Amino acid sequence: MQTRITLSVLVLMGTALIVATPARAADDNTQAVKAAVATFHEALNRLFTGDDAPMKAIWSHADDVTYMGPTGTRQVGWSQVEPHWDKQAAKKLGGKVDAVDVHVTASPQLGVAVYYEKGENIIDGQVQPVSIRATTTFRKENGQWKVIGHHTDTLAYLEQ
Repeated sequence: MQTRITLSVLVLMGTALIVATPARAADDNTQAVKAAVATFHEALNRLFTGDDAPMKAIWSHADDVTYMGPTGTRQVGWSQVEPHWDKQAAKKLGGKVDAVDVHVTASPQLGVAVYYEKGENIIDGQVQPVSIRATTTFRKENGQWKVIGHHTDTLAYLEQ
């Protein structure tokens, strides 16, 4: 009788672990993508000072990446996205933008974050508010979450 109870408890514990493992893994992926969103915005704020190295580091350098940002243009592939970051860094927009109200959906290889970018830039000494919608898509590459897509509303003072 004691053996049956012990065996039943072990079976229940094993079942609980099997059921809990995917949920825990999904939560781990969600938290990792949220951390990647924070890293992306740290890189974005460094970009406003003229330093594009952190932004280039967070992006995948693959041919399938896409960027449609507040300038209203579209870049496809790292060969188009990278020079865009060079141009943005050269503007030294100043200010700070944060990700607000972040919602993440993640799997072991892909993550999508939908949120608002709020803050300000400084153009010709004038504070320009930033309040736009954003979607950032990440892919896990060599164990690191890399940006493969970023899409925002446009900002009139940046439109080309």
